[in-house]
Amino acid sequence: MRKLIAGNWKMNGSLAANEALVKAMLDGLGGKVPASDMALCVPAPYLPQLAGLLQGSPIAWGAQDVSSHESGAYTGEVSVAMLKDFGCRYAIVGHSERRQYHGETDVVVAAKAQRALAGGVTPIVCVGETLAEREAGQTEAVVKRQLAAVIHAVAHCTSEIVVAYEPVWAIGTGKTASPEQAQQVHAVLRAQLAAATQHPERVHILYGGSMNAANAASLLAQADIDGGLIGGASLKAADFLHIVASAA
Repeated sequence: MRKLIAGNWKMNGSLAANEALVKAMLDGLGGKVPASDMALCVPAPYLPQLAGLLQGSPIAWGAQDVSSHESGAYTGEVSVAMLKDFGCRYAIVGHSERRQYHGETDVVVAAKAQRALAGGVTPIVCVGETLAEREAGQTEAVVKRQLAAVIHAVAHCTSEIVVAYEPVWAIGTGKTASPEQAQQVHAVLRAQLAAATQHPERVHILYGGSMNAANAASLLAQADIDGGLIGGASLKAADFLHIVASAA
């Protein structure tokens, strides 16, 4: 299975900056097939721009969230059908920032994952523990609970999701789980997926906690780390391409 390197621009970007960044990435690839699958998950207003810039390229694009509702009186929400209109392949669901700042529960995250799949968009399902939960020895219980909710919701479609392990204490802090710490949790998630689907090998399990150009190779060398969900480094073309190359 080819690794998947997905960028999460978070709430960053402008029309001019986006164009320069994407063109730098495409120029860096030089028309060659990249060493891994690539995707950029960007703020919703920039999806039409990304669709135009990336059409026909080896880089897929996606959203940072999706509504759990199909349509209707949900002001400010973006439906999966709308994402499909702009060619989105992926949608991040359950990012720790959504859970923390918007109160998203496991049930809400599971509903979003289910809705994305039903609409033909691959959900990148984020799971991860806080520092307090890790120090209390609850890491395994927390990530298994979060993933179990999604498995229950999507049922036989579990093999079609992407999972991203993002220790909350390592997001945007500069701290990173050691390769051994990350692999330990990824192995737990792999076993959980194996119990839930006949094709666990189809599921990418990404690491998403301050992966950067310096530490990517050691993380991506682990047996159960199938790629990365990249925050800050995805805003720098050279760093993002270095991570992609590290996945070879």
